[in-house]
Amino acid sequence: MNDAPLADLGEDVSLMVCDDDEAFARRLARAMERRGFAPEIALSVAEGRNIVKARPPAYAVVDLRLEDGNGLDVVEQLREARPDARIVVLTGYGAIATAVAAVKIGATDYLSKPADADDVEAALLSRSNDKPPPPENPMSADRVRWEHIQRVFELCDRNVSETARRLNMHRRTLQRILAKRSPK
Repeated sequence: MNDAPLADLGEDVSLMVCDDDEAFARRLARAMERRGFAPEIALSVAEGRNIVKARPPAYAVVDLRLEDGNGLDVVEQLREARPDARIVVLTGYGAIATAVAAVKIGATDYLSKPADADDVEAALLSRSNDKPPPPENPMSADRVRWEHIQRVFELCDRNVSETARRLNMHRRTLQRILAKRSPK
């Protein structure tokens, strides 16, 4: 776990876990409950916004890409409703631009998936301005490349020619990459 000093939970231990991957959200909520938080799960932007309206939590873990929209909308609404909230944005597509956008909107920290409960707790409770330690099991360079190609492919509505053009890659090369399994 992180060596940075962690703050106490405080009196309000409410936590919102907003992620459209229901299995992941439930596992994370159970793990955070064992750590003293009182989690509530939202599986969409709409559910997240409803929770923020009804009872803004002191802590939040929000996935960046949800099926019905962008998790940053939930972050922005929570920051307006509760300026002291500690918010961590999770994403499977870690990019500098989205990290900057998340922090500008009001996120306290930004973590790439796969992140475990220890990482999330450290991000939520860290009060230190020190740099975070490097991840225990970072994604390989091949995996990062594959994730980026998959993301651009999805953003181009799974159009191989358009994706190849945007990635400045030959279409056949891209087709071969897309036909393979994801690297570890």
